[in-house]
Amino acid sequence: MDFSALEKMDRNELNGYLEFLLWHYRVIDGFWFLFVSDEFGQQGAEMINERVWAKAAELAAKDLLRRLKIEEKGLKGFVKAQKLFPWHIIMGYKMEEKDDEVILTVPVCAPQAARLRKGLPEFSCKAMHKGEFENFAKVVDDRIQVECLFAPPDPHPPELFCKWRFTLKQGMS
Repeated sequence: MDFSALEKMDRNELNGYLEFLLWHYRVIDGFWFLFVSDEFGQQGAEMINERVWAKAAELAAKDLLRRLKIEEKGLKGFVKAQKLFPWHIIMGYKMEEKDDEVILTVPVCAPQAARLRKGLPEFSCKAMHKGEFENFAKVVDDRIQVECLFAPPDPHPPELFCKWRFTLKQGMS
């Protein structure tokens, strides 16, 4: 990679560029899904999306742990790494940490909200995020269990698209 264009940027410029990168990441994901859906149908796009996000999350977790030297295990390590995952930043996930569990909620899901604004139905993302979160968590600590409390296609309150619970396997600390 050639970072020479970034070397003369100040903090504000770098932050602006980071915002651009994250926005662009979301735009690519959105158009990728729409175009795959157009070509192979909604079910095909959802199935491919599950595979892509499961693998992307696994690779991201490995890279974050290595690059940022995150050594914590358990729920603390998961939260630390997850807060640095690009999609976490893009989506504005909310995390409630307790000693024995972490609750992750998504007040506004940009892809789902965009679909609803365009008159499209929500797509089924529950299985995709289950694989994403499980693979990410497993890299941090294979004792972490992932439970979906609700996510599309499940019914959900208008102010919350999905809710996930992360715990450690019983009998393990």
